[in-house]
Amino acid sequence: MANSHSIGILAVQGDFGMHARMLECLGVAWRLVKHASEFGEIGGLIMPGGESTTMLKFFADEDLGPAIKDFAARGKPVFGTCAGVILLAQEVLNPPQQSLGLLDISIERNAYGRQIDSSVQQGECPELFDHPVEMVFIRAPIIRRVGNGVKVLGRANGLPVLVEQGNILAATFHPELTEDGTIHRYFVKKTGGTSSK
Repeated sequence: MANSHSIGILAVQGDFGMHARMLECLGVAWRLVKHASEFGEIGGLIMPGGESTTMLKFFADEDLGPAIKDFAARGKPVFGTCAGVILLAQEVLNPPQQSLGLLDISIERNAYGRQIDSSVQQGECPELFDHPVEMVFIRAPIIRRVGNGVKVLGRANGLPVLVEQGNILAATFHPELTEDGTIHRYFVKKTGGTSSK
């Protein structure tokens, strides 16, 4: 059953199931979200990886875009991964596309190349980890500009890959595809919830 501390996972397209698995492993209450009417039942929102242009079509058809903007404007935490970051960004490049404009970054789509160029890299997130972090990049975007109010929490090969601006958290990689729940646990704490594992 949903409660105010449940984490909503946007489930219109993409790898929402892997985020659910991670939250399940952490003992965190979650629910899949597909409609604007469901945003009053969650304390935080995860926007998963997938295809950002496909997700935008759902945003228009289901009034999800305005619902996410309103959710974030009320100070509710939002966590985007890969395509989720593209949708949150203020500016999208290669090619330009619409976005929610909630995170003061410029981001380049598919900047690492095609699916075949996906990789697992070691990165650094010194505020969250005291050791190198496994990061899975799948047709990942690259953050090309970071606004003054955006904090860089993680880097890989010198590039920002985990950023935070107020209640918005964003990763260009896929933490849900590893066995380490630290980043999800950090997001859950932003919602005021706790993990039991």
